[in-house]
Amino acid sequence: MSPAGQTPRSATPTAPTAQAARWIGQLLQQLPELVAELAAGRTAPAHRPASSSATGHGTAPIRVHVSDALRDITDGVVELEEAVRDRLGLPRPRRASVPERLRRIASLLDGVAADPVLAAHVRDESRRLARRCARAVGDAETVVRIAGRCPWCDSVSLRAFPGRGAVLCVNPACRCSDADCGCHDDPGHRHSWDEGAGEGEWERLAADGEEGAR
Repeated sequence: MSPAGQTPRSATPTAPTAQAARWIGQLLQQLPELVAELAAGRTAPAHRPASSSATGHGTAPIRVHVSDALRDITDGVVELEEAVRDRLGLPRPRRASVPERLRRIASLLDGVAADPVLAAHVRDESRRLARRCARAVGDAETVVRIAGRCPWCDSVSLRAFPGRGAVLCVNPACRCSDADCGCHDDPGHRHSWDEGAGEGEWERLAADGEEGAR
């Protein structure tokens, strides 16, 4: 329940599969940048000599952190798709590119939503992979502070993430009244509200918080 003793009309957190869909979409947008970064690192300009180590061996100008990130993301997406299909009783997926695998995972999210454990796993893993990609390409996520207080914990901790189309409560101690919510057992869980969940959703969050603070 909210601090006022009633569930606020705007306090229904976004479903895990809706969050997963946003993370998958972000990953699909940023993957080409990651691949381009790797390609740029492998292409040494004709006029620039290769660097040499102390032993005299030349080294290719490969961005190791980019290569590692791409490998981690590729392996993670393959394992995630296989886990989803196995849990849903579907045959093993055919080989495909990482973007195609991500689109196939996204197409299964309706079925995933019926399994809370699987839905949470898909959300958490897609979030991890998207953040890994963002760090590798050097993208800083835009964060906008929202006026007012969180309808669950009453702290001034609402932040808008335009890239995700969501508002999050960034207070790690925030807890809601839903016993099945991940906030009770997942330290990394944050309550979120979808920008498109209803007309004026973000504005209502701010208004509810300001009203409760009076």
